[in-house]
Amino acid sequence: MENREKLLEQLTGVDSSKLNYYIELKKRNQEILKQNSRLEILQQLTRDINIDMSMEDILERAFTKFPQTLPCDFLGLVRVRDGELRLMALMPRDFCRIDNFPAHSPTLNVISNRKAGIYNLTPEELSHVQINPHYPGPLRSLAIAPMFQRDEVIGALIVASIIDGAYNEADLSFVQHLADQLSISIQNARLYKQVSRAKKEWEETFLAVTDPIFLVDTDYNVLLHNNRLSPAMSGFWNQAVSNKCFARLHGRTHPCENCPIKEVQRTGKPVFQRWQTDAGLLLDISYYPVFNEEKQLSAVTIIIKDVTDKTKMEAQLVQTAKLAALGEMAAGVAHELNSPMTVIIGTAQLLLRELQQDAQYDRAEVLEDIVNSGLRCKRIIQNLLTFSRQNQPPVTDIDLNVEVERVLSMIQYQINRNQIKIVEQLAPFLPRLTANGSQIQQVLTNLLINARDALGEVDRKEKVITVATALLVRDRKKWAVLSVRDNGTGIAPENLSKIFTPFYTSKEATKGTGLGLSVSLGIAESHNGTIEVESRLGEGSTFSLLLPIEHQ
Repeated sequence: MENREKLLEQLTGVDSSKLNYYIELKKRNQEILKQNSRLEILQQLTRDINIDMSMEDILERAFTKFPQTLPCDFLGLVRVRDGELRLMALMPRDFCRIDNFPAHSPTLNVISNRKAGIYNLTPEELSHVQINPHYPGPLRSLAIAPMFQRDEVIGALIVASIIDGAYNEADLSFVQHLADQLSISIQNARLYKQVSRAKKEWEETFLAVTDPIFLVDTDYNVLLHNNRLSPAMSGFWNQAVSNKCFARLHGRTHPCENCPIKEVQRTGKPVFQRWQTDAGLLLDISYYPVFNEEKQLSAVTIIIKDVTDKTKMEAQLVQTAKLAALGEMAAGVAHELNSPMTVIIGTAQLLLRELQQDAQYDRAEVLEDIVNSGLRCKRIIQNLLTFSRQNQPPVTDIDLNVEVERVLSMIQYQINRNQIKIVEQLAPFLPRLTANGSQIQQVLTNLLINARDALGEVDRKEKVITVATALLVRDRKKWAVLSVRDNGTGIAPENLSKIFTPFYTSKEATKGTGLGLSVSLGIAESHNGTIEVESRLGEGSTFSLLLPIEHQ
């Protein structure tokens, strides 16, 4: 109030004049404009703290506003790096070069004393500043303020002018405020880069994972995913209108029954689930809880791993181990039976010859039956030895019809005793093919046993299994086809896609493991072939093994 009354007295006193009034008013207006400009610069810097800008860009914004606030021909930012001072940013950007800061440098003095200062120096004292000839010089006045990060001095802000005595204490105070804001900007930029780098590393890691990963909130909305769904899994995903996980993964309009996400919400612990798709894929799904700062569940991470091939391989290993054990046992039994059968057949043949010589033909006919049955047992034993032999070449030229006959000689009795008739339709002059004979026998054996089991569940007057071979030409390529057709129960359409899935079976637990067809398909694919299925529920099924015939 005293200053106001004094001003009024100066403006309205007896000795005042209109000229003094307007001069004083103009001076006050200029001060107000200068203060407004300085506040505008500081506010601009405050806004820039939240923007990803370089120091050069921030200095340029401040430099364009300086003419309204204080004289400024040069604006520089000096940082302390490895114990040395370095000019990190300046405006104008090509104003000068500073290769080193000497011991008498005012900037070094400000950083050492941790206190802002005003300096009016001679050109000789600023000889380390090499000014671009395109700009006026030399610099005469400097206002320098230290920049702090917590309690550590990280650099200094330099405001310089070619005018001698250009700055006062009020200007220095403004420069210090400006330096403080720049310090915050530098710290913010460093933190922003750290967060951005961490975010980028996390995103790259997230996207690099080959298994599908989803982040789902507690309301079943898919928040993030890494676009790793295979074509076989992406049917519902591409067609879904809703962003709910049950719509995108299962094609449902409401949450799944016994949804694992509910279990995660209830227990706060991970949940693991195995899911079989309609396409026959086996998927291991893991649900991991994601908690917020308040230790409350905010989302669930879902990781899907396709274990179809892995499970098939495990099934093949299990089946191979069983077959190896069975083969060793069969070989032992066959060898044990081979010797007595040789004695039986030999003795029967000697007696037969004596009876024929004595013209006792009625008794000789009985011995002929014994010899023929013994020879048949001998052939079965030989086939059993061939089937169990482990040291045979894995791949050789085979006659598909011969392999069929070997299997039927071993398994036909077992099937016939179930009142099932086996009909052979083997194509003559079938080209030889390159394959593993014992593995082809294994496939046929499995198909025959499945056909027998399918017929055991129906009540028909005539139960028939037809085993056929044929030559097929498809897409200009020749295939040998081995098919097994039955008139049994057939397969429901919804189950056709599942029958080759490891451990899937429609039989009772004591009658099947669900490995046979999976292993058979694996054998077919290892021979560059496949197995095709045709079935009608209640009428029967046909399984066809297709094997390529090379160079025919």
